[in-house]
Parts: sequence; C-alpha cells; structure tokens
Amino acid sequence: MSSLFYAADLAEHDDGSLVTVGGKEAHHALVNRLRAGESVMLGDGRGMLADATVESVSTSEIAFRLGEVRREQRPRPEVWLAQSLAKGDRDELAIQAATEVGVSGVIPLQAARSISRWTGPKLDKGVARWMTIVREASKQAIRSWVPDVTTPLAPADLVADGDLVLVLDPRASVRLADAVRAVPDDARRIVLAVGPEGGFSPDEIASLERAGAIPVVLGDTVLRTSTAGPAAIAVANVALGRW
Repeated sequence: MSSLFYAADLAEHDDGSLVTVGGKEAHHALVNRLRAGESVMLGDGRGMLADATVESVSTSEIAFRLGEVRREQRPRPEVWLAQSLAKGDRDELAIQAATEVGVSGVIPLQAARSISRWTGPKLDKGVARWMTIVREASKQAIRSWVPDVTTPLAPADLVADGDLVLVLDPRASVRLADAVRAVPDDARRIVLAVGPEGGFSPDEIASLERAGAIPVVLGDTVLRTSTAGPAAIAVANVALGRW
C-alpha cells in the first residue's frame, strides 16, 4: 500500500462500496500521479481504515472501490505530547515526528521561556496550522487516527483528573522508561511535557509537581525541543510494549 487518503464518511460504507473524495484529497492524488487500478488505503482519521483500489481519477474527484473495512481502537493508555511553543519551526517539527511515531494528541504549551507566542489572531492560526501538520503526518505514516490538537494551555493548567503527566527535566532522578512501566492499567492517558529552548522554569516545574506531575529524565543527553518529544514517545512505546 503506497498511500493513505481520508474520506470523512468512510464509516457509512461497507466492503465493496464505491467511495468518492474531492478537494484536497483529489489534489493529493493528482500530485502523486495516482492511476486507476492502483492499491491504496482509505481512512476517516477517526479509526476507520480500508484497503481500496482506485476506480477513476479526475481533476475534481477520485473514486475508490473498498476492500475490507475495519475499525482500529485507540491504544490505552493514550500517549499525548504537551509541546511548548518554540521559535522557528522547531515545535512544528516536534509534532510532525510525534505523529509519525504514534502520539494520540498534542497540546500547545505557552511556557514562560517560549519565544513564540500565540495571541490574538495568531492563536486560531497556530492551532489550525498544527491540525494540518498532524493530518498530513498521519497520512504519511498510514495512521487510522489523526491526533487531536487542543487549544494552548499554560503548564500550570496541564494536569487533569485521570492523567499521568511526565515532565521532561534533565535534572530529574526518575527515568522516563521506569515511570511509564509503573503506569496503572486503568490510566486514561500519559502526557509527556516538553519545555521550550532553555526548558521549563523552576517555578513551572514546582507548580507542575504540586499539581501531581512527575519530573522525569529522558536519558544522559539533553535534546532539542524539536527532538525530545518524539524521542520520549518512542521510549514510552517500548516501555508499554507497543514497539
């Protein structure tokens, strides 16, 4: 299977159905020079996935003949990335790679040391940009679930009932892998919090600990904000037995 395309109404179709998509998905097919008879995959971004064969291609829409239609459940516990806003495209690189390695959702963090700020019109634009990034990265990785993107939070507001929040801190004494292995079976989600350039401030670490978060160290080296999150998700995947 060489490509994944999304059809919002896939859940309404059975094996053997003909499904047509247009808009950006049709443009994607044209850019990739998709031809009738090729085998691809079709999903809805919310767990549905199907083998499909291209029936026809035009400039406005693509028709697919479905093979087996199936539903994939989200893994439990879910692994989320709370990524601090960073200068340049470093935060975008982080969520792109995080999507490819299986993150269930991303939370933009307005950390004290974040140089980038989403205020006014930039807030909605930033969230929309991240939603586009995770959708395109999900297609590249052939994922049945597109990660959720929330509105920005401050680190102090990150801890929620039922969540285990692990804060990456190079000064911590608890190893990330050990913390993940100790996660209770009924945990709803694990949130990995990554600071901006310069990391979280001491006040932020302290407030997170008071709220119940656990500082953890990823390894013996200090990674950039663009690579720490994806690396932490990879470690969590191994510790959870998913990789």
